[in-house]
Amino acid sequence: RLIANHQYESYLEVGCSTDACFKNIAARGKIGVDPFSGGTHRMTSDEFFAENNRTFDIIFVDGLHQYAQVKRDLLNSIQALHDNGVILVHDCLPLTYRAQLPFPAGGAWNGDVWKALVELRTREDIDAAVCLIDQGVGIVKKRKNRNLLRVDDADTFIELRFKDFVKKYAEWLNTITYDEAVRFADS
Repeated sequence: RLIANHQYESYLEVGCSTDACFKNIAARGKIGVDPFSGGTHRMTSDEFFAENNRTFDIIFVDGLHQYAQVKRDLLNSIQALHDNGVILVHDCLPLTYRAQLPFPAGGAWNGDVWKALVELRTREDIDAAVCLIDQGVGIVKKRKNRNLLRVDDADTFIELRFKDFVKKYAEWLNTITYDEAVRFADS
């Protein structure tokens, strides 16, 4: 929908795996990065961004589900994003303690992606929200933060605890419905 409505032409996907998403993207110029399978570039996202000199209209981050890597992928994606572009981030809303561990422990694995989104929400130059669909899809735009978050629950974001997340996820992630997400991304 975003590609069609905004006539986006350049798409980057970080973490393609089986190409379930990548093969369905209708962008003229699309690049997929995955060290193991899928996409168009067989390398890590760190390797890709180190040599990348292109910018993109839309970027989908669904690589390694660990806070430090997601944070690097997001910061690199922000640098590679056109001014009116959008970044989407998968797996922002884990439903269980086990699903949010920084390593797969059986069953669904979101990792601690949510911590990177919480950290982004504290930046004044980045606006972010999480749509309540498909295990939480983050939406990130390069613009003034319209709902700046202050977090006093840990000295560093890696120290945030899931028990606090369970109580505060709506505030921390700026959760929104699908219709609100469309308006957020379109504005």
